[in-house]
Amino acid sequence: MGYFRTVGVSPRQRRIFWLAASLLALTVLTAVALVQMKPILTRLATARVSNTVNRIVVAAVNEAIATGDIDYDHLVSFEKDFDGRITALRSNMAEVNRLQNKIADDVLVRLSEVSTSELSIPLGTLTGSALLAGRGPSLKVRMQTVGTTTAAFRDAFTAAGINQTRHRIVLQVDAYMSILLPGFSTYTKVSNEITVAETVIVGGVPESYTYFQGQRETTDEYAEEYIMNIG
Repeated sequence: MGYFRTVGVSPRQRRIFWLAASLLALTVLTAVALVQMKPILTRLATARVSNTVNRIVVAAVNEAIATGDIDYDHLVSFEKDFDGRITALRSNMAEVNRLQNKIADDVLVRLSEVSTSELSIPLGTLTGSALLAGRGPSLKVRMQTVGTTTAAFRDAFTAAGINQTRHRIVLQVDAYMSILLPGFSTYTKVSNEITVAETVIVGGVPESYTYFQGQRETTDEYAEEYIMNIG
């Protein structure tokens, strides 16, 4: 006559089994949550970093202007002829390079002071439902940023009237930021262009001038007719 032999399971083994099952379920849920959170975290982190970098760059440049580090007369000088007319504009490259390095270093120092921050995501947002978006308790996620910056001056010339030119000195600051988040990382570039100094270069003003308005192909006809009439 056959019989079944049963093997007993001790309470300790049952606890180990349920603990392993719980850890496995928790690991699976964490992986799924990370997949769901990745695009949301990427958008939030990129927006947070962009706003922080913009604020820091503007503050650093404004401070340099307020303290007199950025001064138009220190950055450029004019060459003039015997009649006092401006013939050339010369850049002080030593001062330009010094300021570029100083501002880039200043921005990096300020960024290092806020390299770690937290992102808050309402749990309802993770469901993907428009009705639950922004609702429920918030999940706190730690974010860390590291990056590099470059600063470069450039000249911009625009017309400012009859034989007048507006010369602007524009500072472009680029920040290349790596954003470290739980389980993954992302990258963003933040660029700022700020006019730090400007002046209007005034040339000789003629006693009279003629202005033609119209399509380009008809301008020559207007000019020819005008010259014949005044002749």
